[in-house]
Amino acid sequence: MSLLEVERLEARYGLLAAVRQVSFSIEDGERVALVGANGAGKTTLLRAIAGAHPHASGRVAFDGVDIGGLPAHRRVPLGIALVPEGRRLFPGLTVEENLLVAAGRGRAGRWTVPAVTEAIPMLDPLLGQRASTLSGGQQQAAAIARALVTNPRLLLLDEVSLGLSPVAVQAVYESLRSLEGSGTTVVLVEQDLTRALAFADRVLCVLEGRIVLEGAAGTLTREQVTEAYFGLHHGGAAATGEAV
Repeated sequence: MSLLEVERLEARYGLLAAVRQVSFSIEDGERVALVGANGAGKTTLLRAIAGAHPHASGRVAFDGVDIGGLPAHRRVPLGIALVPEGRRLFPGLTVEENLLVAAGRGRAGRWTVPAVTEAIPMLDPLLGQRASTLSGGQQQAAAIARALVTNPRLLLLDEVSLGLSPVAVQAVYESLRSLEGSGTTVVLVEQDLTRALAFADRVLCVLEGRIVLEGAAGTLTREQVTEAYFGLHHGGAAATGEAV
């Protein structure tokens, strides 16, 4: 049984279908990169899985249980955590207070505040600082730590490197190394194809709300992903049998 199963999922903004009949599954411990151009539907798909955006039709099952009717705050204790685009920390709270708020709403597990600051050392000297005073890279690391202290089985990361300097991006990806060996399943939305292909076990490419290419990261070339990314070659999904 897959940890996450998405079946013919559709999510809308009014009459606009942002996610169109999407189906895929993710195995326990897998790392999946979700790539695509701006407006492809990646963020809406992640938010629908997390319960932060209602879906119009279809099914989302987590560990074999249909969770489509559960709001986001009830999915967190099950083991689903979202690091949203823009980080969305509580700006008036310190880093430590942001972490403690999240820890009180998650599952018991290895990820405590001391554990995440040990795994992400850049946060330790920042614990007493207000989130509003942090740089973009520091905020992203804090947002990842905030998700980790809920002890997720499934971690959803939206636009990890968006708006960050190359140095900050490198620091954030070093923070993600703390997940190695933890067994945490990760779905990563990333526009940097080089980093996405290096990080992931599997890649899903989204175009106009549909998955148009799916495959193991080690078997897909950058050219294949780029063509699917921009809609230049619609036959790529046929190679995996995953056109939706």
